[in-house]
Amino acid sequence: METKAGLDIAREGNVAIASFKSTCISDAEEISNASTQIRQYIQSDPPSRMVFDFKGVKFFSSQVLGLLLETRAHLRPHNGEVAVTSLSAQLQRVFKITNLDKIFRLYPDRAAAVRPTAGRIN
Repeated sequence: METKAGLDIAREGNVAIASFKSTCISDAEEISNASTQIRQYIQSDPPSRMVFDFKGVKFFSSQVLGLLLETRAHLRPHNGEVAVTSLSAQLQRVFKITNLDKIFRLYPDRAAAVRPTAGRIN
């Protein structure tokens, strides 16, 4: 497991799971560091899916949405995808309002996101 700037990345098979350690993700430097960490991770060993686990996260700035879109762009050449899991009801509304629920697969929990055949919210 890698730890840097409040982000853990774990691997389960060919699925990478990125988990934020903070309940509030709004520090621009922390998000920038997370972006760099994710980019380096993808370049070294691209996963088929990168799951962002937001368990315990109550708030994030719009820069986090940019981070998800950027990760999607980095995975695209490797035929990878981004999935999102464990969103609070408030954060689910953010994805719906911004139509990002149409771009990212949303799952209720980490287990469902790692096993993509069932449990998808959208």
